[in-house]
Amino acid sequence: MGAAGRDFHNFNVFYRNNRAFEVVAFTAYQIPNIDGRTYPPELAGGLYPRGIPIYNESELPELIRRLSVDEVVFSYSDVSHLEVMHRASLANAHGADFRLLGTRATTLVSNKPVVSVCAVRTGCGKSQTSRRIAELLKRRGKSVVVVRHPMPYGPDLNRQRCQRFVTLEDLDRHQCTIEEREEYEAHIRMQNVVYAGVDYEEILHRAEQEAEVILWDGGNNDLPFFRSDLHVVLVDPHRPGHELAYHPGETNLRMANVVVVSKSDSAPTAGIERVIANVRRINPGAQLIRAESVVHVDDEVAIKGKRVLVVEDGPTLTHGEMTYGAAHVAATRFGAAEIVDPRPYAVGSIRDVFETYDHLVDVLPAMGYGDKQVRELEETINAVPCDLVLIGTPFDLTRLIHTKHPVRRVTYALDEASAAALSKILHGFLESREKLTIDECHWERDSGLPGGDR
Repeated sequence: MGAAGRDFHNFNVFYRNNRAFEVVAFTAYQIPNIDGRTYPPELAGGLYPRGIPIYNESELPELIRRLSVDEVVFSYSDVSHLEVMHRASLANAHGADFRLLGTRATTLVSNKPVVSVCAVRTGCGKSQTSRRIAELLKRRGKSVVVVRHPMPYGPDLNRQRCQRFVTLEDLDRHQCTIEEREEYEAHIRMQNVVYAGVDYEEILHRAEQEAEVILWDGGNNDLPFFRSDLHVVLVDPHRPGHELAYHPGETNLRMANVVVVSKSDSAPTAGIERVIANVRRINPGAQLIRAESVVHVDDEVAIKGKRVLVVEDGPTLTHGEMTYGAAHVAATRFGAAEIVDPRPYAVGSIRDVFETYDHLVDVLPAMGYGDKQVRELEETINAVPCDLVLIGTPFDLTRLIHTKHPVRRVTYALDEASAAALSKILHGFLESREKLTIDECHWERDSGLPGGDR
């Protein structure tokens, strides 16, 4: 059971060449238009010369019956513990076992140091944190390659097997969705090499050839696909308690070496205190950093007194369940006269998004899982009666859409105090790695054994 990411990875590393199992289907959830495809033979391996069909998750009971399924493997992220157990109950009720694969079975081991940035929920602030960590590592003279959690939503999975992004033109060449651009563009503008795709064994091999340090940039609240040497996990005091209530976010929290309490400048004190108490109870050995998100608008004066349409990062608002983001914060902070409700003006699939995620009121999620949805997003924006559009997506949405309204971008970054704390941790991490390497060389020299016999 998956959403075109973790499910493919779990198959590749655990089931692909495993004759003890026969994988008869994938099911798809969360992401539009990813069912009805086939996991191609080129990726599925020699045991699956016809590939593996991908069905909608709603068909699960019928699939268990028709395909004589013995075991259902849950393989996607940012789902409440309660919802995971509902899926387990459904599988069990129709006779199948239900399984969650652990990190030992699903993480690949690199020959380079791996720093991972993950979270307990979608929308905690991973992007700004991973960008800052990449910057800090490069300041210390390290060549860094960013490996991003997969988002292979296109029709041809084999073409997305191993993708490398260096320029903005690469985004167009790979026909990236809005969701992919939100994660890749800022790294590219920082001159970071980014890898993503479907086959992370191949991606890891490629990344190791050009990196001194690999930075795993996580998606949703999923776990790293690579074994992490320094695991940084973000928690969100705007959603206190969620750090213990969502899968696999709680696993991330229990594994963390460093926990970043994000958005501490805008969160209520009670939320901060509750999150910190939960972190100290669940993972008392983790280093704790209280971080702020510095919101920047290219023209703050333009907001004051205006009727504003707020456009935010899509996944943060949808399955991340946030009701606002950085653009909403900016609209409120800089004196907008009104934040316009976009719901009456939504068209097509954007209207469907509001029906599915009824917690959304005065924010428009920047959904774009294909050209048609991008055009419907553009049509919705242009239909809203407003003086100004505030866009809080991590990439420049105006590269894809044309709006008749004036636009201002809202960006956000990790504050300097938090960056200094992370820099100190990274310095200690790199020093310990270098000392380990030196000690291994001394041991090999003193042992009298050739390196291949160690």
